[in-house]
Amino acid sequence: MLTRIQGRTLALLIGIVTAYGCGSNNGGDVSGPNTGGNTVTATADLTFTPGTITVHTGDVVTFAFKSVGHNVFFDTQAGTPADIGGTNANVSIQRTFTTAGSFGYTCHIHPSMHGTVVVQ
Repeated sequence: MLTRIQGRTLALLIGIVTAYGCGSNNGGDVSGPNTGGNTVTATADLTFTPGTITVHTGDVVTFAFKSVGHNVFFDTQAGTPADIGGTNANVSIQRTFTTAGSFGYTCHIHPSMHGTVVVQ
């Protein structure tokens, strides 16, 4: 049985390890927040804006993460680009869409956040 101090210490260590492990953006081009072109913004209001974006095959979509940490996990299907894992804030990460189709995605940190990239 843990004492109160041991429990608090354990909780602190778990929090530090979790934050360290979630700090990756899992590859992709990273820069400051982007506001132009084919951009989806993950907002502090817990929405992806726009909720649906339509692009052409081969286009790059920039996911702009503002001050609140988010990630992007695509529904599993052929042609889906790599997920954007971790906890991303104040950066932009790009993904190229090389296959036509409709690609749904969700923020695993905030499961109510979802969006779609339609590739024509």
